[in-house]
Amino acid sequence: MKNYLKFLVLILFISCENDNKNTVELVEVSQTTIGNHIERLSSDEFMGRKPFTEGEVKTVNYLKEEFEKLGLIPGNGNSYFQEVPMVEITGTPSDNMVISGKNGSLHLDVLKDFVAITNKISTIVGLDKSELVFAGYGIVAPEYGWNDYEGIDWKGKTAVVLINDPGFKSGDSTLFKGNEMTYYGRWTYKFEEAAKQGADGLIIIHDTEPASYGWNVIESGWAGALLIIESGLPLLNVESWISAESAKKMFDASAMKGLDYKSLSRNKDFKPIPLDLKVSVSIQNKIKKDVSKNVVALIPGTDRKDEVIIYSAHWDHFGVGKAIEGDSIYNGAVDNASGTAGLLAIAEAFQKSKPSKRSIAFIAVTGEEQGLLGSSFYAENPIFEPKKTVANINIDALDSPEKMKDLTITGYGHSEMDEYAKEAATDQNRYIIPDPESEKGYFFRSDHFNFAKIGIPALYASGAYEGFNKSIDEIEAYNDYYRINKYHQPSDEYDPETTQLSGVQLDLQLFFNIGFKLSNEDYFPKWYDGSEFKAYRD
Repeated sequence: MKNYLKFLVLILFISCENDNKNTVELVEVSQTTIGNHIERLSSDEFMGRKPFTEGEVKTVNYLKEEFEKLGLIPGNGNSYFQEVPMVEITGTPSDNMVISGKNGSLHLDVLKDFVAITNKISTIVGLDKSELVFAGYGIVAPEYGWNDYEGIDWKGKTAVVLINDPGFKSGDSTLFKGNEMTYYGRWTYKFEEAAKQGADGLIIIHDTEPASYGWNVIESGWAGALLIIESGLPLLNVESWISAESAKKMFDASAMKGLDYKSLSRNKDFKPIPLDLKVSVSIQNKIKKDVSKNVVALIPGTDRKDEVIIYSAHWDHFGVGKAIEGDSIYNGAVDNASGTAGLLAIAEAFQKSKPSKRSIAFIAVTGEEQGLLGSSFYAENPIFEPKKTVANINIDALDSPEKMKDLTITGYGHSEMDEYAKEAATDQNRYIIPDPESEKGYFFRSDHFNFAKIGIPALYASGAYEGFNKSIDEIEAYNDYYRINKYHQPSDEYDPETTQLSGVQLDLQLFFNIGFKLSNEDYFPKWYDGSEFKAYRD
């Protein structure tokens, strides 16, 4: 017995000794580095960092030079760049969208009442007295037994649909995913599906709450030049939004006058309803083909170089656009100079750390604001083998008034990256929560989505709910203020005197800690059963 106890003591001693040997003091991600890069990238010098502009040239060269200074090597062969061919379409819609019927015509004013764009590479496109048909939420979802387009020949017609999906504010958790937005609720899906159905155009009715942003975001984001990646997919002549006020006038003039179109649209047996109205609008386009760039830098692993952890953030914003209160430069300090600065700060921390067994890649992607274009191109043309890509950690729009107690995970419940996040958060005396605003569809609104679509477990998270010293209500008010007054507006600027970076630093430290752990083990995080992305990995 004594010998057995001695043996146990010896085992415990050896175990503790080995634990001590394996315990690595993690390098601190520099708050100074974060602030310096945010300030520089969001300065007027970079002109809002829009692709195809001098702002892009300055941005991608700045990132290349900063990665070089840190000692990172080119991540795409001998180049720090992955070229992303795009088409720039500068569309000028007609001053009015005309909706005509038996009782006269509605003349909607461009920007004030409607926006209209096209992905077609043509100098003139439009709708000429195209028949309007209300198509509910514009969803075809066999798994839910749902088809909003059924029974109509859509050739020559324009669909009118609601934003979000039927589960939103329905009070029924079994209707789609209840209040949590599915991909069927995203505007990108709605345009894609309408084109598949053979429609000439699609009009989305804007509504602030289900969209999660006001008309001002539509007005600023859907004017001027549009960037696309050419594809062989079907395209609409016109992709459009109309304001809620304009939609009311349209329905009052239609065959649906007096009907509750929102309630009708939640009915599983809904069928498209002709409005007995026609729409006319035209778009004149200037076409420019060019190449934008993803920036890719690499820290090679010591042992398993072909196994890669990818940190991603989009470097782009809206450039120079419509002036608001005399300011026309959309600086994008939070969105997403913060994430781009985060890449550089985390890379710096890795370079100050013990070399990792696995490789670490940093990808600053282009065209996120135009529809996740840079990450979409990467997903179709991956530099690193997807099945050997361990995980993606995506950084987008970090902002908080202080250090946050929570780590809110967008897309919680999909993969074991949740467990890594939980462990790292616990080490910081924090807790994790699922996104409490999942109805806003943030999971589909940043670049991690495209990594997930090729089977790479992805983490997209930030402190966004409760501060260590500020209440849930105070944080909610802070977040609401940003969304209303700064999101996608020139006022998203950086002030080193007033901007609080302690919360941003805490989040970036957590992302570094997770990546460092992943980079020194041999385990591949798995998708959970039930995640739609699991099949891509398996």
